[in-house]
Amino acid sequence: MAKSDECCSVQLIDGDGAFNVDGIDNFIKFVKLGECGLSYAVVSIMGPQSSGKSTLLNNLFATNFKEMNAFIGRSQTTKGIWLARCAGIEPCTLVMDLEGTDGRERGEDDTAFEKQSALFALAVSDIVLINMWCHDIGREQAANKPLLKTVFQVMMRLFSPRKTTLVFVIRDKTRTPLENLEPVLREDVQKIWDSVPKPQAHKDTPLSDFFNVEVVALSSFEEKEEQFREQVANLRQRFFHSIAPGGLAGDRRGVVPASGFSFSAQQIWKVIKENKDLDLPAHKVMVATVRCEEIASEKFAWLATNEDWLSLEEAVQSGPVQGFGKKLSAIINTCLSEYDAEATFFDESVRSGKRQQLEEKLLQLVQSAFQSLLGHIRSGTFDKFKEAFDKALNEGEGFSSAASNCAQTYMAVFDGECAGAIIEQADWDTSKIRDKLRRDIDAHIATIRADKLSELSAQLEEKLKEALAGPVEALLDGANNETWPAIRKLLQRETESAISGLSKGLVGYDMDEKTKEKMITSLKDYARGVVESKTREEAGRVLIRMKDRFSILFSHDSDSMPRVWTGNENIRAITKTARSSSLKILSVMAALRLNDDDGSGEIDKTLSSTLMNVPNNSNTKDRSIMATDPLASSSWENVPASQTLISPVQCKSIWRQFKTETEYTVSQAIAAQESSKRNNNWLPPPWAIIALLILGFNEFMTLLRNPLYVGLLFVLYLLAKALWVQLDVSAQFSNGLLPGLISLSSTFIPTVMNLLQKLAEEGQQRPAATDTPSNSSLVSKRFQNNSSNDLASTASSVVTSTDSGAEYSSRSKEE
Repeated sequence: MAKSDECCSVQLIDGDGAFNVDGIDNFIKFVKLGECGLSYAVVSIMGPQSSGKSTLLNNLFATNFKEMNAFIGRSQTTKGIWLARCAGIEPCTLVMDLEGTDGRERGEDDTAFEKQSALFALAVSDIVLINMWCHDIGREQAANKPLLKTVFQVMMRLFSPRKTTLVFVIRDKTRTPLENLEPVLREDVQKIWDSVPKPQAHKDTPLSDFFNVEVVALSSFEEKEEQFREQVANLRQRFFHSIAPGGLAGDRRGVVPASGFSFSAQQIWKVIKENKDLDLPAHKVMVATVRCEEIASEKFAWLATNEDWLSLEEAVQSGPVQGFGKKLSAIINTCLSEYDAEATFFDESVRSGKRQQLEEKLLQLVQSAFQSLLGHIRSGTFDKFKEAFDKALNEGEGFSSAASNCAQTYMAVFDGECAGAIIEQADWDTSKIRDKLRRDIDAHIATIRADKLSELSAQLEEKLKEALAGPVEALLDGANNETWPAIRKLLQRETESAISGLSKGLVGYDMDEKTKEKMITSLKDYARGVVESKTREEAGRVLIRMKDRFSILFSHDSDSMPRVWTGNENIRAITKTARSSSLKILSVMAALRLNDDDGSGEIDKTLSSTLMNVPNNSNTKDRSIMATDPLASSSWENVPASQTLISPVQCKSIWRQFKTETEYTVSQAIAAQESSKRNNNWLPPPWAIIALLILGFNEFMTLLRNPLYVGLLFVLYLLAKALWVQLDVSAQFSNGLLPGLISLSSTFIPTVMNLLQKLAEEGQQRPAATDTPSNSSLVSKRFQNNSSNDLASTASSVVTSTDSGAEYSSRSKEE
């Protein structure tokens, strides 16, 4: 037997007519033909010797038949009948290469082997290729007409109708169109068929009931090789699925099962060899094969419509069925028993083969229901496992212990339920379903484990965020030299607390140290990330923080009381202190300092020396200092870029904006202080006082000579002072001359009326005199002497009370 990577060939019958029993058995085992059932086809080729039959088969089916060497000479190449399997064609297709007819080696009179091999080919083949030269069409011998006539007669007389496809292959096609050649061939074949004597039952049977005739033409292999190979490739496509409806052999009948091909071929050749006049009886194996196949088909149809089976199939679609294996095994046993009873008298090998095929088909029919049942068992067991696992966890059992116990328990439950679903006739393996259940359980355990660990991590991260975000914000708000040490201490304390909580939460998970360390590292990174994120967030609001601190320190004293700018405060010192404190906020937020060796002091010194001690740009020395400005950089020295929150250039820009936005507050304070100084100094200049003394000397002497004028002027002074204080003239004119006049004009009359009312109330409060008439003259005299004094005293008290009230009102407004 000749073998190659894709095909093998064997000499089925040698040139002397001996059948190669061992060779075909080995061939069938090698190509696994017995596994094909009825899904296979047999193709054979006949034609004149040296007409290129083997070459055609090798190109058409990728076989390895021996070809003639044209350089040695034209002689017989194929002896007997060779068998091979086609490479790459589905279904399995067997090819027979017959010895060429009309060969000089056998002579003119020895045509018996030609007829025997031709009859054998027609008996076992589904498709017969008849190879002929194009220029021989119309010739009696070259077209194999006598051979076909003999074959038709024998086939008609001895065999039950078997549909065979005859494909006439016209080689070395000439210019004559195929449309003109094909009718000639079909006419010749029809004439042969009509001339063959037929039994009464088939006297009027047309050729098409037994044969399908096809005609194809191929170019010369030697002269037009590429065109020849292209045409052969197109012809090859017609052999794919050749036995399917519509294929070349789609309507074949009486097919021998593949497992009986060897035996059938042996018997057919044996009969052909023993009966030279081609009187072939219907042999037992063929009949047994056909009949057993019919019985098997009937029993399969019976099971397919069996009510018990249909009810089981329907029930298993919705869920598990108790006793499924026993019930279905009994139904299959009944079906096989009926087959054995009806096929008991047929050939044992055929009967056994068909019984096995029937059993396989029955099991294929019920396999889907069995798989559905296993699926229900698997899903039900998995649901029970999940419920029991969740319950165990809720009751406080350790995770690893609960997972192991529940998995072991419900795998045993699955095994028990699978045992009740097994069918006796089937040797099906349930390990795949069991493995899938195990994978599902393991995946669920892994999912729950991941969820639990994720939930634990989320809780700890939330606690860390709550414990760090607020305190970090408060520490940054009160930025000072101890801010970052305090933040580092806070971060370390809260991180250790979270790690402790994580270690307690991981008890019961049987976690390896590597995974545990990975979770701890992730928690540390998260805590650090919270601090970094909050610091970056606060760094974005650093200008607001600086302005708020400046406002508080500048506008309030050491007792947190609002400042009243009376003229005694050192605004320059206060401003410097407030700005220095605000600069501290900028220094603290310029970079992250979560490591001990962060170099924070260098940033403080750089900002203080550069921003608080701004050099005067008027001299050359100051210009040289500015040329080496340490803030003219995008990074801090010894501070990585990832730790930088505000670059030196940004700090300089922020400080410039801060000074611009706080200068108005300072200027307002200076203005208020100057205004206060002006309000507290009402004396005229010394030169004015001297001028008044010189120019008013006569008037002053006049007042000294008449004391009544002095008293009157004093009273008028007190009244004017009372009105001045009551109207708060200095405050009214602080907003401008015109607004002050308008305000005084609207409040002058009410203020005068209020002052007079107070004078009247003071007069009424004095107790009435109870002196006797003898003392009336004395009382009158006292009244005359003291009237001016009493009036002055009353006015003075009113002025004093008014002055006090106005001063209190003024302080209240300033506060």
